[in-house]
Amino acid sequence: MPEIRLDGVTKQFGTFTAVDDLTITFDDNAVTCLLGPSGCGKTTLMRMIAGLEMPTRGTVRFGARDVTRLPPRRRNIGMVFQYPVMYPTLTVRENIALPLKNDRSVSAAERDRRIDEVLEVLGLQHAVDAFIDQLDAGSRQMVAVGRSVARHSEIILFDEPTTNVEVNAKLKLIRAFKEITRRLKQTIIYVTHDQTEAMTLADQIALMQDGRIVQCAAPRTLYGEPTSEFGGWFLGNPGMNFLTAVVADGQVRADILDRPLPAPAGYNAPEVVLGIRPEALRLHATAQPGTVPAQVLDRVITIGGRYLLKVRAGSAEVKVKAARGIEPTEHMHLEAPRDTLVLFRDGNRIPWPENQPEDKEAAPQWTSMSA
Repeated sequence: MPEIRLDGVTKQFGTFTAVDDLTITFDDNAVTCLLGPSGCGKTTLMRMIAGLEMPTRGTVRFGARDVTRLPPRRRNIGMVFQYPVMYPTLTVRENIALPLKNDRSVSAAERDRRIDEVLEVLGLQHAVDAFIDQLDAGSRQMVAVGRSVARHSEIILFDEPTTNVEVNAKLKLIRAFKEITRRLKQTIIYVTHDQTEAMTLADQIALMQDGRIVQCAAPRTLYGEPTSEFGGWFLGNPGMNFLTAVVADGQVRADILDRPLPAPAGYNAPEVVLGIRPEALRLHATAQPGTVPAQVLDRVITIGGRYLLKVRAGSAEVKVKAARGIEPTEHMHLEAPRDTLVLFRDGNRIPWPENQPEDKEAAPQWTSMSA
């Protein structure tokens, strides 16, 4: 299956720039999620890959083939949208089979094999003879997915397919997508604003903001090593804590730190933004090495049996995620492990000195929105 290469792709609608000078390669045989808030340009980018929109500037290539000006029917792609077009007078099997009917390169036996395969993966065997208007929204969307996948297109594009599906059906759809991508190894672009979907499904995530991809990386890298404040804020529930730290005499000082830390080499601004994820912070009932006195202001028990706490240390207020094993009282001691701290300036990450002490066990891990 081909990789997708974008070179200087820009899309303007009048004076508004929806996609701004993107140059990036999406790996072949991989699932790439275009993730970002509404209006960031992810759907416009997907539509240009599909051929539904023409770039104002730049080129789109599938492998070595320039498809920038080709219509969708000549790109060998499959597409699944928020509102699938289904044929109510046809059964589930007939809807899935429809794109294969006129494909002379596919024998009747191969067509039946493909249809049976997607019915099995999607768990639709029980509904094979049902008509579309007999299905709920989630099952209809699964039929749309099956119809697109059965074609064995080189590239499949998903445009927020779970947006209009109720929660239980949504979870079932996500599991089915994961199984399909594991089995079929197609090049897939999946557009979503839901970080949990992206973290669950993607081999790589392209995080978009204001028409640009601000970071493209594997899910754990994107979460654990954001290159911008936007990435730290957008991923996580809640996102990173951001604190203003003072820089003086080559050192960084903040109220959550038990001692000053070395400032980045050559850094001469009086302040820097310090970022840390809520689950990376640790609470202790008694004073420990590396802790500072803290006061628990508020607490909520979240789904999954964790505490989400609002904690004050000096003049700084932070959110802390803690396991139920700890019973937070009003007065605690807060620890900010060194290697979970991230520095930002002007919204972008800046490196700590290379000799910064590390605590490898403290690295934050992705937790789902329900945790």
